[in-house]
Amino acid sequence: MQLTSDNRFRNLVVIGDRVLIRPSRPNEKTESGLYLPPGVQEREKVQQGYVMKTGPGYAIPMPVEDEPWKNEGDAVRYVPLQAREGDLAIFLLSGATEVIYGGDKYFIVPQSAILMLERDEDW
Repeated sequence: MQLTSDNRFRNLVVIGDRVLIRPSRPNEKTESGLYLPPGVQEREKVQQGYVMKTGPGYAIPMPVEDEPWKNEGDAVRYVPLQAREGDLAIFLLSGATEVIYGGDKYFIVPQSAILMLERDEDW
């Protein structure tokens, strides 16, 4: 199957409290008009990007029951993440792991490294 923009992340599974972020294009020019070479903003401690996919959240431990007649299975429950697909995330680069997927650069970031989210949502 060929990767397209519609199915690019369909088969991708993000684990636990992790978030897949596509870094936004850094400003190539400073406010004073100087052009920055590639890589200057990549060394910043704080980065921003768009949330492409999120994990299920923090796993909640299930209580141990000794009643074999109950057949609920081993369903895992999660506390969901605050980040949602499409959010603009401001995150600490020190907590991120850089990956290349489909020829593009992404960061896998634990939710604890995300400082702020901007969401297009009508209040």
